[in-house]
Amino acid sequence: MANTLKGGEFIIKDIPAKEIFTLEEISEEQKMLRESIKEFIDKEVVPHHERFEHKDYALTEEVMRKLGEMGVLGVAVPEEYGGLGMGFITTMLACDMASGANGSVATAYGAHTGIGTLPILLYGTEEQKKKYLPDLAAGTKFGAYCLTEPDAGSDANSGKTKARLSEDGKHYIINGQKMWISNAGFADTFTFFAKIDDDKNITGFVVNRSELEDPSSLTFGEEEHKLGIRSSSTRQVFFNDMKVPVENLLGERNNGFKIALNALNVGRIKLAAANLDGQRRILAHATQYANERKQFGVAISTFGAIRKKIAEMATGIFVSEAGSYRAAKDIQDKIDELIAGGMNHQEAELKGVEEYAVECSILKVFVSDLTQNTADEGIQIYGGMGFSEDAPMEAAWRDSRIARIYEGTNEINRLLAVGMLIKKTMKGEIDLLKPAMAVGKELMGIPSFEVPDYSEFMSEEKAVIANLKKVFLMVSGAALQKYMMEIEKQQHLLLNASEILNQIYMAESAVLRAEKHFAPDSVEAAMAQLNLYKATEKIIVAAKEGIISFAEGDEQRMMLSGLRRFTKYANQPNVIALTEKVAAHFVEKGHY
Repeated sequence: MANTLKGGEFIIKDIPAKEIFTLEEISEEQKMLRESIKEFIDKEVVPHHERFEHKDYALTEEVMRKLGEMGVLGVAVPEEYGGLGMGFITTMLACDMASGANGSVATAYGAHTGIGTLPILLYGTEEQKKKYLPDLAAGTKFGAYCLTEPDAGSDANSGKTKARLSEDGKHYIINGQKMWISNAGFADTFTFFAKIDDDKNITGFVVNRSELEDPSSLTFGEEEHKLGIRSSSTRQVFFNDMKVPVENLLGERNNGFKIALNALNVGRIKLAAANLDGQRRILAHATQYANERKQFGVAISTFGAIRKKIAEMATGIFVSEAGSYRAAKDIQDKIDELIAGGMNHQEAELKGVEEYAVECSILKVFVSDLTQNTADEGIQIYGGMGFSEDAPMEAAWRDSRIARIYEGTNEINRLLAVGMLIKKTMKGEIDLLKPAMAVGKELMGIPSFEVPDYSEFMSEEKAVIANLKKVFLMVSGAALQKYMMEIEKQQHLLLNASEILNQIYMAESAVLRAEKHFAPDSVEAAMAQLNLYKATEKIIVAAKEGIISFAEGDEQRMMLSGLRRFTKYANQPNVIALTEKVAAHFVEKGHY
């Protein structure tokens, strides 16, 4: 049965484990695709680590061409436009496998298949799709997406690049500059945004560099020298009276901001997928090194301090996978439902991803933060060697850093997740108010001191998650009541609420995955339980900080009492025992 929850609705409803999708359920065809991409990356990317670190942009382009020949660049492109026409989950799998070994390849792949291709697929006219998509799917041309400007980063609609109609009405004349443009050095198909005349909003355009009347009207800065992703082409782009045919306008005039936002929604969940295999590879390197490195006559993997790191790294992977593929299936189900209702594929994909924009932002933040931390702990396990360019960890750390900035910074996405949830409430799409009032009423009542029967697998964990949702409703409901329409100005408070929201979604995803596919004594169950305990502790900190910031007197005392009540376990987990169980499994296995 397909999940019927709306986007963001997980915070007020419970979902049975049978209704979520997990990585364990991919088809044989999907497994074959996953293995073929992994084999390619291990052969064509991994052995050339040094070349990528020394800014071999031609190598990145060569790898991309080969991925195009394999069909991997066209996984999400419909067959009628030269792609493979596969579903959303398959595109997530392809992104997962293609992106993990090298940040430069991951960036080129993500920029091309995501923001370089999707705006045309989702907003292009039939003629535009027929013209541009086959080459992008085949990798005979590469895409670049030009949005950011020197004074327009997170505030994308404030861009100063201008478009004016030519006297004969056949072209738009474009002037301005863009910066931090991935793939700029070897791309031919440029999707870009400009304001026509004195329009309030930006408008989208698409053009092939090779078809410009005057090649000098599109020029580029030098390659940027970056902390990481060193063989990813990143340049400034300059438009100098560039003539673009009027039929190259993408979507509708003044609608560019919406195109940009929806492309970024897809980019956010894909970015989560792009970080998964990187986490797996970091864990494999770190565990193998810990097993080989001897100190005081024994392998350092026997030391509790190292084992704790390995257990937490592995747990993070399990949780990241759980949330990413759960949301991917929700999006896929929504797309299928809309198509079955008569909507065309283009519109259905837009609406499907838009529906789960809250989850996309949650995943982007959680997984990118975690990947950076995983790489950091990888360096720590290697010790002094981890700081050396001769070991794989320092490059992984540098490459992973950009993921917290891409597709909207993590701070913007934290604010967005809660902001979008509030807007859904205001529009009547989700009812947060009744559940929040019910929690308030519960706080005023006398708590039950009976201990429920938790003999069923994961029953207590699900009860804890249900109570954590009450924490979110308690804090956000009271804050909304206090600040009303001024809530958007309370960024500190929104960041606290976002941390609670993120931890709940990811913890629930891991618990349901463990319940659906694994035994009570499995290492997967231990990882879900370990993560839930850590998530609860983080939620306590975030909620307490938020409550104290806006509540006083009896209200504050009541809410802090409710926080203690809603974060209490009946049977406190043995965190050290769970950690050791997970560590023992992965130390012996040597990889994820």
